[in-house]
Order: sequence, then structure tokens, then C-alpha cells
Amino acid sequence: MTLPLFPLNTTLFPGCRLDLQLFEARYLDMLGRCLKQGSSFGVVTILEGRETGAAPNRLGAYGCEALIRDWQQQSNGLLGIRIEGGRRFRLLSQEEQPDHLVVAEVEWLPESEPQPLRDGDADLMALLVALAQHPMVASLDMGGEVADRQALGYQLAYLLPFEAHLKLEWLGMGDQGQRLAAIDRHLVDLQGDFQA
Repeated sequence: MTLPLFPLNTTLFPGCRLDLQLFEARYLDMLGRCLKQGSSFGVVTILEGRETGAAPNRLGAYGCEALIRDWQQQSNGLLGIRIEGGRRFRLLSQEEQPDHLVVAEVEWLPESEPQPLRDGDADLMALLVALAQHPMVASLDMGGEVADRQALGYQLAYLLPFEAHLKLEWLGMGDQGQRLAAIDRHLVDLQGDFQA
């Protein structure tokens, strides 16, 4: 599968939302093609390089399909879009086009059936509900109650300020229980950092 890429300093997860402002010609052209063809693009994490200008030097091994949910002209004249994470993928190869748009060959990652929430997930669920009170999270209509462990893990991994290498590792994981356990372990370290 060939997919145009939008490299960012963030990691998108399935079911999670992100607002973007487009101003570079390569991305405006990409968006126009996606809207005409009813297709999607991929969001990948920048490990080395910048979001604007030349293509980044190094990208994460995993990415997430971006589904366009809304678009409008912003008051600053830029085009704003809201995207939602779709399918996860592994980056197989990439090529920079003359306009600096990066196009990649990707392999879709299989998804397991979402598992129901368990009693042991109560603390993580409470954290997600608390995150929903933050104005930035509320503006994306995220956080709060979720229906299963898959959504709980994806939203926590997306919303919490973990390092990029951890987020990428969790994006690549196929086991939702393993993802939640890893997030829970690293939350202890995160709490220690906040208290220090």
C-alpha cells in the first residue's frame, strides 16, 4: 500500500483526534487529492528533523492512518483540518518526491478484537476521565469514558506526555493488555518526575 505521509513531532493513535493547520504547498496538494479520491494519508513521528521545510532525516518505524473528519478556513487564513487516527501501519520504505512530500510503502498492522474493561483498569480509566477535563483534550472531544481496553490504551498513550520512543513502541504493539501494562509501569516513573 502506498501512502502519502505527514511527519509530525507527535504520535497519532487509532481513534484519537488531532487538529492541524496546513500552509505548505505539498500538504495542501496532498489534502486536495485525498478529498477528491476519498483517501487517507499517514501520520508518522519525526525522530530527527523538522516538521517544515525539507523532509525529516529519520522517521519512526510505525505510523497511523489519518482520516479527515473536518476542514475549514482559519481566521489566520490557513486551512485547518481535524483528523482521526485509523489503522496502524509499519513503514516499509519511503521516498521523497520533488515537492518534498514523502510517500511510503506501508504494511497495515492487524488489530485484535477489543477486550472489555476489567476491574484492574479502574485507575487508568479514572486518569482518562480526569484528562478529559483539560481544555485542550475537551476541545478534541476526547478522554472520558471509553468502551474497551483498546481505546483506553490508545487514548492514554496519545494524551500523556511520554517520550516518542515509548509511544512508537506502544503503537506497534498488537496486544492491548500488554500496552496497558506498559503504560501503567511508566506512569509510576512519570509521577516521580512530576514530584521531583
